[in-house]
Amino acid sequence: MLITISEDTLTLSPGNTVIFRDQTWEDYQRLLNLRQETSIPKLSFNFNNQEIRLMSPLPSHGKRIDLLRNLVKIILDKKDLDWECFDPITLKIPPLAGVEPDTCFYINNRQAILGKNKIDLTVDPAPDLAIEVDFTSITDISAYEMIKVPELWIYRQGFLNIYVLEENKYQGSEKSRLFPNFDVKNILPEYVELGWNQGSSVALRQFRNL
Repeated sequence: MLITISEDTLTLSPGNTVIFRDQTWEDYQRLLNLRQETSIPKLSFNFNNQEIRLMSPLPSHGKRIDLLRNLVKIILDKKDLDWECFDPITLKIPPLAGVEPDTCFYINNRQAILGKNKIDLTVDPAPDLAIEVDFTSITDISAYEMIKVPELWIYRQGFLNIYVLEENKYQGSEKSRLFPNFDVKNILPEYVELGWNQGSSVALRQFRNL
């Protein structure tokens, strides 16, 4: 069955996306509660279009996000920068938006969230970087705009799209503000696909030796 929703269950078959329209923040919270302690399916909410999106990833999705996560960590380590990485994580601005990035990083704002069991965006800063892999679904960029993540990367079909927040709107960019001297847009996809085709360890080892 594609999707199952009962009094205590929320499941979605891998590789599928479901969009519920004319939804409220309360509907979104109810589905989060039904999902209980699991992180699948991923859930997002957008007040502006009143949509809840559910996405259940395939293994290929997970491998590519794992590669991207580790590539970013290597860049940060090479630059001797401290960071905190979170996934899974639910980022919410009640009652406007909720998103669950595939992975995210606190870099400039890491000190603000150290030692916290839960991130509360009504008092805590948003992550400096969120990363999504669009394999069987399309990321709702406008929901991220309301969350106010300064930089959003979306990897899709071998291409890395970089969005930077300017006056509460995302603008496409050729460069990362976090890594302005590193061509992440063109270099990272090469190693993500190398990892897919030849193995993660091969790709990460070669990337470390750049």
